[in-house]
Amino acid sequence: MSARRKRLFSRPPRRWLAIAGVLVLVLAGTALGAYLYERNRTGSVYHPHAPFTAESAPTSLPKRPPDRFSWPNYGYTKYHSRFFPAAETVKPPFRQLWVRNAHELLEFPPVIYAGRLFQLGDNAVLTATNKHTGQVVWKRKLGQLSASSPAVTSNTVYVTVLNSGQGAPGRIFAINSKDGVTRWSRALPARAESSPLVDRGHVYFGSENGTVYALNASDGNVIWTYHAEGAVKASPTLSGGVLYFGDYSGHLQAISESTGRLIWRSGSEGALLGSGTFYSTCAVSYGRVFLGNTDGRIYAYDARTGHLDWAVQTGSYVYASPAVTNAPGLGPTIYLGSYTGTFYALNARSGHIRWTFDAGERISGSATIIGRVVYFSVLGIHRTYGLGISTGVKLFQKETGAFDPVISDGKDIYLSGYTGLYALEPR
Repeated sequence: MSARRKRLFSRPPRRWLAIAGVLVLVLAGTALGAYLYERNRTGSVYHPHAPFTAESAPTSLPKRPPDRFSWPNYGYTKYHSRFFPAAETVKPPFRQLWVRNAHELLEFPPVIYAGRLFQLGDNAVLTATNKHTGQVVWKRKLGQLSASSPAVTSNTVYVTVLNSGQGAPGRIFAINSKDGVTRWSRALPARAESSPLVDRGHVYFGSENGTVYALNASDGNVIWTYHAEGAVKASPTLSGGVLYFGDYSGHLQAISESTGRLIWRSGSEGALLGSGTFYSTCAVSYGRVFLGNTDGRIYAYDARTGHLDWAVQTGSYVYASPAVTNAPGLGPTIYLGSYTGTFYALNARSGHIRWTFDAGERISGSATIIGRVVYFSVLGIHRTYGLGISTGVKLFQKETGAFDPVISDGKDIYLSGYTGLYALEPR
């Protein structure tokens, strides 16, 4: 072998060493830049001078006949505050009145009208239960798979299903609340797990192909549709004639309730390779829109303009929907949990943390405030907690539950365990 060939095989030429060095530096710089870019995009953001609308502190419920009480929508109010102003007496400790075993995952809570609870299991079975006794009044198999709460009026229950088992991917039903007979149903070209919202004779919900529907509540005819850029899995939130919802493209949008016309759309400014996704249902209070995102942040947007007011990074997915109230001693506060296992109480104006609670496992479902206690469930260990809204002190614990746990009729609470529905009354 020649001397030249020996040198060629013994060490690489200097120009290749130089090129390799440059490539290493470029890759290192790219990685560092990507890390900093990602951290800055998904870190916490605070705009302390953003507009904030003061609202009066919530009061207890007015007295009404018990046979007319209604918890009509997912999240109780149409603006999805997930706050129920129960009397001071509706608080732990509780004693169990009855339990109904559904033999199926109960991912979403029931709704109430008069003396009945209406709940949709993940097996797409809709059950009407006597709230006083726990006895099943009627049940209907509506499909193969579902993941939503119904909406109820004085005579009709509205239900969306993911898999209808009837040829179409999804379907919405209007069911007679008295006997479970179908009033009407509409096949959908995509699956739907958006809990329906009923207002002024219209039913609003979203679907996985990004279509948001406004249907006539009496016959199911389409009033209008709106097409988002990603799947809409949340329940639309209504405030002041405007519907708010996020989608799986990472955008939050506000549209007209009457026409479906876009008013504004804002991004989540999420992950490097695409925005985080919005599964969380919005809460609209204090002139702001609050919701969680899978990029790990809890967001607050201006309800009128869509401008970002603040965003707080939790460190992992936030599927949960926020609960909002004016807490004694704290003022306007929002409550929700993260996949990190941390449950947060945040200042609704600034986004700053008021207190936290370590639940020890992933929190996927949403919290609900009953009176002065906020309830939430922990996914990994199937446990439900109740904490004081002003202090974060644990007041209640039950070894069941995984997602959205509690609703109330102002007298008792009804807790959705992993597969069972429990009626609990204050001792």
